[in-house]
Amino acid sequence: MVLATWFGCGLAPKAPGTVGSLGALPVAWAILAVGGWPWLAAAAVAATVFGTLATAAVLRRAEAKDPSFVVIDEVAGQWLALLPAGPDPVLFAAGFLAFRLFDIWKPWPASWADRRVGGAWGVMLDDLIAGGYAAALVYGIGYVMSRGA
Repeated sequence: MVLATWFGCGLAPKAPGTVGSLGALPVAWAILAVGGWPWLAAAAVAATVFGTLATAAVLRRAEAKDPSFVVIDEVAGQWLALLPAGPDPVLFAAGFLAFRLFDIWKPWPASWADRRVGGAWGVMLDDLIAGGYAAALVYGIGYVMSRGA
């Protein structure tokens, strides 16, 4: 339960997904500072694997298909979104905002995954797809910034 709620972030009374994403940021910053994007990528994979297991355990006891207090999916997706950001505060903020946008909007195939994939993978997959979309956008913003445009 601790991992599924990302150390209690998912228990926030309002916007638990956003609070979970915010809770992922300082850990991501620390990981990037120590090991760069390869370590953050490894952490995102670990969050996905262990988050899927934790979510499956929660779903066995929960009545909801995707309980709002489970936010480890937001952590994994948020970390994917931050892969191209590095320790740049502007890109880091863009990664947070882009992930929240895509997680809420759920452009295809995230919307498909949200509706059609069940169980713990269904909870995780739409956020991973949103994280991929956000990472692509952050990469593009970083590219434009590096070109001086």
